Parts: sequence; structure tokens; C-alpha cells
Amino acid sequence: MVNESDTAKRLAELLLQIKAIELRPDQPFTWASGILSPIYCDNRVTLSHPTVRTYLREQMAQTIKTQHPTVEVIAGVATGAIALAALVAQELNLPMVYVRASAKGHGRQNLIEGQLANNARVVVIEDLVSTGMSSLQAVDALREVGANVLGMGAIFTYGFQKAVDAFTEKNCSLFTLSDYAHLLQVAEGRNTLNAQEAKTLAQWRQDPESWGK
Repeated sequence: MVNESDTAKRLAELLLQIKAIELRPDQPFTWASGILSPIYCDNRVTLSHPTVRTYLREQMAQTIKTQHPTVEVIAGVATGAIALAALVAQELNLPMVYVRASAKGHGRQNLIEGQLANNARVVVIEDLVSTGMSSLQAVDALREVGANVLGMGAIFTYGFQKAVDAFTEKNCSLFTLSDYAHLLQVAEGRNTLNAQEAKTLAQWRQDPESWGK
């Protein structure tokens, strides 16, 4: 049986291969928040690769069945996780909804799209967890309409302490199929990074808001 570490490494390898994750310690990216980052992650790229897309669907569905066997509804976080949530819901033969970043400005002004019964047991799917703020907004929105959120699953996390603390504070469990630590292991193993670049990337995660300034 494949363990979680093997899955995390395999997925990190796939994300690097298809350039869903790019590592650029010498030419940092600038996030919308203004943070300078030696890594950029766009997991929507996985949708263009059937093999990777299938792997994500199967691994996410299996982990949900193992960790949250009583789940009744899959909820995707807009927009990046909508497609994966739909794939996983189909795999598990469950209803699916998705949570908007903000309510629609017309019609019924929905924040949550789809039908959701009161007290339904929900697992939320996210594509990427950074600080956790936007992900947990979706959890709050579901709880506010009466959903019983069992937890969240994501493709990848940077593993920021800020996110760990935020999920703990909201009493929301989180599992991810891969993470920053496994990514660095894989990148070093395939000679994507030299020792100094790996050190730079490790330092960035400790204090991303100050790094490079």
C-alpha cells in the first residue's frame, strides 16, 4: 500500500514536471499580496493533463473516504478547486456545491452554488493553501448556512505556521496530498535545485513576508 509520504513525493514530482509549480529562487515571483516568493504554484494546470488529473481525483477521493467516511457533500472553493471538487464528487457519487469568493451581485445573490441541506456533512476541497485565510472563509460560509464541515482537503500547502494556527483556531482539520517539504526533497533529488537554492527556499518559508526585502 502506498503511504502518504510516497503520494506526496509522487505528486510533487508530477507538479514539477507539468510546471504547475515553478521554482525561481534567483528571480522571485511577486504575489498579489506583495510577498516576494521563490515559488509559484498554479494547480489549475493539472486540468490540462489527464494522467495527473486522474491521479489527483483518485488520491483525493481515497483520502476522503479514509478520513471522513460519513461525508455527504463535496464543496469546492472557487475558482481553482471547482473542477477538482466535481471530479471527486463524481468519483464518490456524492452531491457537490461550490463556494464563491463573494456573493453574486444579481439574481439570488448566492454565495454557495448548488443545493445544500441543513447540517449536511461536508468536506471542502481547495487547490492550494497558503495563509489559509481565503480557504477558511469558505468554511465559515458553509457553517453559516448550517453545514457540518468535517474538514478540508487540498492539493498542496506551503506549510506556513500562520495557516496551521488559523486552521486550529477554526477547529477545521486539513489534509493535503503534497506539501512544501516533500517538494524540496523531490526538487533536490532531481537536481532541480542546488544546495544553496534549497537553503534559500527553506529560509523563505520561515518568514515569507520579510524574505527578499
